[in-house]
Amino acid sequence: MEKVISTPGKTREILQKFNLQPNKALGQNFLIDNNILNKIIKAGEVTKKDHVIEIGPGIGSLTQRLAEMAGKVTVIEKDRRLIPVLKEILHMYDNINYIEDDVLKVDWSKIIGPGEKIKVIANLPYYITTPIIMGLLENCLPVDIMVFMVQKEVAERMVAEPGGKDYGALSIAVQFYSKAEIVAIVPPTVFIPRPKVNSAIIKLTRLEKPAVDVLSEEIFFKVVKASFQQRRKTLGNSLSRSSELPLSKVEIKEALKVAGIDPSLRGEKLRIEDFGRLSDEIYQRIQQK
Repeated sequence: MEKVISTPGKTREILQKFNLQPNKALGQNFLIDNNILNKIIKAGEVTKKDHVIEIGPGIGSLTQRLAEMAGKVTVIEKDRRLIPVLKEILHMYDNINYIEDDVLKVDWSKIIGPGEKIKVIANLPYYITTPIIMGLLENCLPVDIMVFMVQKEVAERMVAEPGGKDYGALSIAVQFYSKAEIVAIVPPTVFIPRPKVNSAIIKLTRLEKPAVDVLSEEIFFKVVKASFQQRRKTLGNSLSRSSELPLSKVEIKEALKVAGIDPSLRGEKLRIEDFGRLSDEIYQRIQQK
């Protein structure tokens, strides 16, 4: 009997033994390729000094490798069927902490010790990838490195540069907090069941401070959001129609002018530094009202 979970035979055996069907609603696709797991572990630079948090462990193929390589592993699993399965399959590892919870609602203070640095590594459900990643970044958790398996198109949006169709609010948000790089493109054949799209391993290395220094992160992200809400509209029109930015069209155009940005441009043409200057001008005008 195979001991390594990340093979087609062992995965099918576990699913049959515990009478499990992958939950489509939770986006469950189980990894069955050890080479892909090696790439994930390598990207995460996992050592025995690390506390690694895994989101959505499934039946434990990645968990097993993390338990072997890291000092401590905490898994957060929403599917209540799977925690007993994981505990039975991985009973030989004494460095795994199991938490049954929704990662979007979890109390991080009960998981991360005072002064502790963590790494987050996960094969993320595609339907909820963006809220999970943005939640981790925006909550200012003490994370050094995050490595995720995500839909290829989402990874391409995270690393996109200004001017392209993939560049948008997600690109800016991720790059505001981290250095993003695609480690590998992953075909559907390495999962059970097979997804209908290609995947990618993406590595996010947390920046010591945000990529741009802004007066208000809240206003910065409101400006970014408004700029991409209707991609075909110019910045002058998009920003002046935003309900979250209480400025007139004249005031918006003045802010754009002082920031050195042409109001007829679209959001996809602006670099993160441009959004920083613009958001500061808008913030100051809001404060003066």
